This record gives sequence, structure tokens and C-alpha cells, in this order.
Amino acid sequence: MILSQLLARLDYRTSASPEQLETLEVTSVTDDSRSVVPGSLFVAQQGVHVDGNSFIPKAVEAGARVCVVQQLPTEQLPGVLYIEVASAAEALGLLSAAWHGYPAEQLQVIGVTGTNGKTTIATLLWRLFRSLGYKAGLLSTVCNYVDAEPVPSTHTTPSAPQLQALLARMLAAGCTHVFMEVSSHAMAQRRVAGIPFRGGIFTNLTRDHLDYHGSVQEYLRAKKSFFDGLPKGAFALSNADDKNGSVMLQNTAATRYSYALRSAADYRTRILESYPYGTLIELEGQELLVQLVGEFNVYNILAVYAAARLLGLERSEVLIALSQLTAVDGRFQTLLSPRGYIAVVDYAHTPDALLNVLETIEELRPKGARILCVVGCGGDRDKGKRPQMAQVAAQHSDRLILTSDNPRSEDPLAILADMKAGLSPDELAHTLVIADRAEAIRTATMLAEPQDMILVAGKGHETYQEIAGVRHHFDDREVLQAQFATEA
Repeated sequence: MILSQLLARLDYRTSASPEQLETLEVTSVTDDSRSVVPGSLFVAQQGVHVDGNSFIPKAVEAGARVCVVQQLPTEQLPGVLYIEVASAAEALGLLSAAWHGYPAEQLQVIGVTGTNGKTTIATLLWRLFRSLGYKAGLLSTVCNYVDAEPVPSTHTTPSAPQLQALLARMLAAGCTHVFMEVSSHAMAQRRVAGIPFRGGIFTNLTRDHLDYHGSVQEYLRAKKSFFDGLPKGAFALSNADDKNGSVMLQNTAATRYSYALRSAADYRTRILESYPYGTLIELEGQELLVQLVGEFNVYNILAVYAAARLLGLERSEVLIALSQLTAVDGRFQTLLSPRGYIAVVDYAHTPDALLNVLETIEELRPKGARILCVVGCGGDRDKGKRPQMAQVAAQHSDRLILTSDNPRSEDPLAILADMKAGLSPDELAHTLVIADRAEAIRTATMLAEPQDMILVAGKGHETYQEIAGVRHHFDDREVLQAQFATEA
């Protein structure tokens, strides 16, 4: 592609002549010096710990002819054309979109952001639209999909080059809609630049990712920037029951809508009955049994309904489709033991998410049944939530087992010590500490009696455990099923 075509929507400065811009052929766009090929355009991103300019010599040696920078390097290499921009991250998104022909402009892309519920809402919307005959794409924590084709996911929101490549594949496959999780990291790093969203959904906001953002206020600001950037003609759908719901809608150019169970809102529902296998709700005057459990999932269902209606679907077809949707992998996923106890596997990895799941289990457990909770906290992440996670788990379970999650580069025992610090002597009395996660899960199953409910929290859909920087295969559900096999 000709360089001038790539730069068409960028604000930039360069000493290159118009003739150079009109004649220079670019062979690829990348921010990874390891993937540079002769003729590449290299974007020198400014990372939290790394100066992208330091990789320019390596990129040029590999054949890069154009370097996009936020600040011109002190020593400019000969034969290299430098493009100076205000934000290299923003430029990478726009350049990646241009490289693939701006695929999002021909798709209806809906972004879902918030602390909890993103994966469920995006996945259920994708399933709903496909069940009604639409071709649709999904970009999520669990897995990406180009219509029915799975594409492994490594991040909640892919990097800008990966994201635009996936959108291009979705367009080529005939997709009309794309439902994607938009993480706070993605907004802070401008990965979604170049995507004119058709709509945005806000779920809720609680403490998370403070290791990256530094404060709840910065975390909120990253989320809000998504709605600030929505174009006129898009919709902004926000949870009115969350204290930050109205904040998200301030200053957006999009048309504002709300959903809620308790507050006045454009879309409302109420819970009529709760069962271990689903929830009976009233939605726009219609009784509806959905196959998802818990109040938090009712919020998710309501957001899905509202977004589907805002995208033009008929009320009756959406209600029928909603009744047929099932839980997302690792989100309140229930497994029944041969001995009669129930195990719930859930991704809950924040204090608020853990509380939501435990409160739901409290409502559903049979009279006299106990709750056993197996939970850990990830390493190299916000340490402040560790004692809070343990405290929530202890207060809402009869027996608590603290264990490893993904310790990453940290000492698992140090993480467990941080969690234990949040417990009182009485809470510690009904707490076990077992660093080996498989052994912790097996211990919970051996302690469980018929009708008890075990919550295994924190990893959900994940099929690995990262220890000392190395990923090992590990799946909570496989450990449970193996234990069930010994009970049969």
C-alpha cells in the first residue's frame, strides 16, 4: 500500500516530500520489531516500561523503511522516513485500520465494557444473533469467533493489528455484526482506534486492574473514554443501578439509554423466581424463564435484550432467543457430583464478582446445605484486593480453602499470606490454606456432603495455570470431573 494512503486520516509531521509519501510502497504495518519485513512501517509505541524508539535500530536492520514516532530520536538513521505523531498508540490503530481497508466501517460493531459481565454479554449477543440467522463475529476473553470459526484468544481485546485483521476476516466471511469486549487496558492503549462503534454497553465498575491504572479514578477514566469516543448515531447503553452508570453517559455524542432492575430506566426487568437451573423474570410485561442463574446474570440478560432491540430486532424473536441461551463457559458453570453435591466453576476474580456469585449460591442452596469456597488471587496484579477477596469468601462460606490462582512470577505462599491478612481469628478457624490448586479442589470435594455447594472461583474458562512465568495445562472443570469419576 502507498504510504500516503495509510496516512490519510492521521495528524502527523514529517520532513518527507509529498513525492516520497505518494510513491513509497509499504509492505506491512507493525509495532513488533521481530515481525518487521523489508518495506515495513514500524510504529515505535511508548510502553509503560519500554521506550519504543529503542527498537528502531532493530526494525531498520530488518528492513523497516518508515518509522512512526511520538518523539524524533536524537540520532536519525539514514534511509529511514520518520513520521511524528502525538500518540503512537492511536496511530497504530488508525494505520492498522487503513491497512485492512477500514473493515469496521462496513460492520456493526458493539463494544461491551465494565468490570464484570463483559464476556457473558458479548457472547450471548453473538449467540443470539447467530441463532436468528445472522453472521456475526465475537471478540472475547474466552475465544474469538469469525462467525462459527474459533480463533484462540490471548487478550480480552487484541492488539490493534490483530484486531483489525480479525475484523477484516469477519467482513470477508460475510459477518454483519461484531460483539466485542473492550477492556480498560485496550482503551488506555488506544487499541480500538479506527473503529466507529455502532453501540457501547456499560455493565458495572468495581475495583480491578489497579496494578495497571494506579487508582479507581484512572480505571474509571479509561472506561469512560470508550463512551466519550462513541460517534453520533451510535447508542450508549448503561447500567442505571451502578453508581457509575450515569457517569459513563456524560459527554457522549451517542444516544443514551439505560437498563436496571431497581432504578428508573429505559429497559427494566424484575426477578419472579430463582432456581438452580435458571431464573423466571418479567421483561416488558412478559414472563420469561432464562437458563442463567443469579441476579448478576439477569443484568446481563437485560443488557443483551436492550442491545438487540436497539439493533433493530423484533421483541418477540429476541424473547424467544433469550429463553434458549445457556451459560458461557466458566461463568457460573455447574457440575453435579455422583455423591449429590454441586460444584460451581466461575471466573469471579474481583471482590464484587465473588460476592455476587456467593450471594447467588446462598439463595439457591438447599436448607441445611453448606457452601465450600476454593479461591486464590493472581500474582503480579493488584495486591490490595487480596485480603478483600479472602474476607468476602470467608463471610459467605461455611468452609474456605485459599489456594493458588495464576501466581505468575510471585511466590504463591506470599500471595496466600496477603489473602490471610484479611481474615479474623474466627474466619481463620474455618479456613484451610492449600497452595496446590488441584489438591485444594480435591479437598473441597472430599469435605462436601450431599446437597452442599462448592464454588471454585477465579479461573473459570481458563485451561492453564501460570507458575514462575511458565504456563501449565490446568482446568478446574477437569479436576472436578476426575474427582467425580472416583466417586461413581
